[in-house]
Amino acid sequence: MGKRDDLIAKYADDLKNKCKMTPDMALLTKVTIGCGPSVYDNDASTVAASDAAELERVKANFLIKKLGLKDGPSLMDGINAVIDTYGRSERQKYRAVVYYMLTKHFGKESAYK
Repeated sequence: MGKRDDLIAKYADDLKNKCKMTPDMALLTKVTIGCGPSVYDNDASTVAASDAAELERVKANFLIKKLGLKDGPSLMDGINAVIDTYGRSERQKYRAVVYYMLTKHFGKESAYK
């Protein structure tokens, strides 16, 4: 197994154990690949949920640009719902896991077909 496969397994474990979700491995793999090289960088591979500017970046760069959603209060509501599911007290929120849950939350799996 390569490094990316190890990361995908780690993300799947977070989804199962921390988020109480059964991951769609094909979608999780596509989301992880879509994150690009950021998954290999310690800082970029996580989302700072307590940083408002970081959450705005997630909204602008992922929800609006990648998933093609229209800006509105429902986007930040979705981000907050995902952060709550992951666990606000959880220090490391992996970007690929957050993006995966946002993709599922907004029903935009088609963005990865």
